Amino acid sequence: MTKQEKSEWFGWVKALLFAFGLVFVVRMFFFAPIVVDGPSMQPTLHNRDQMIVNKFVYHLHEPERFDIVVFHATEKKDFIKRVIGLPGEHVAVEDETLYIDGKKVAEPFLKEQKEDLQPGEVLTGDFRLEDLPGGYETIPDDYVLVLGDNRSNSTDSRMLGLISMDQIVGKTSLIYWPFDHFQIVKE
Repeated sequence: MTKQEKSEWFGWVKALLFAFGLVFVVRMFFFAPIVVDGPSMQPTLHNRDQMIVNKFVYHLHEPERFDIVVFHATEKKDFIKRVIGLPGEHVAVEDETLYIDGKKVAEPFLKEQKEDLQPGEVLTGDFRLEDLPGGYETIPDDYVLVLGDNRSNSTDSRMLGLISMDQIVGKTSLIYWPFDHFQIVKE
């Protein structure tokens, strides 16, 4: 192998190492793929939808109501849910109506599900923040309350308790696969 060939080969190795390093940094600190596992966010998200998680956004600002977030539920399992309650707020649901600090808050992403409810059927079920694990009167700083959109089939803050900001991986809103589901999810 000539000196020029070695130099060219070394250049390619450096370029590949740089590319792999860049991909590693982007994936580790900025964006990562995630696959929806289960029906807890239906009809907004479906089982096996593939999404991109923005890991950096919450270094710039706090979560906002109705953001869809990915968080560490256990050491081995991440969940995808919607932020409902923010620090300093009191949350309650009564007769399928969300109340934040005693004021009604519309949940447009649940409109169709609520319209399809049969008499006596329950989507969310009544609860107050005090009834959830932890028994808080208001959501403490650095915590949020999350619920799945498929309220009757979701393991969320009603069972898990409030979610610490340290548990949150990031915000997700882009479904990229399957291609017929490709969209940016909004409220």
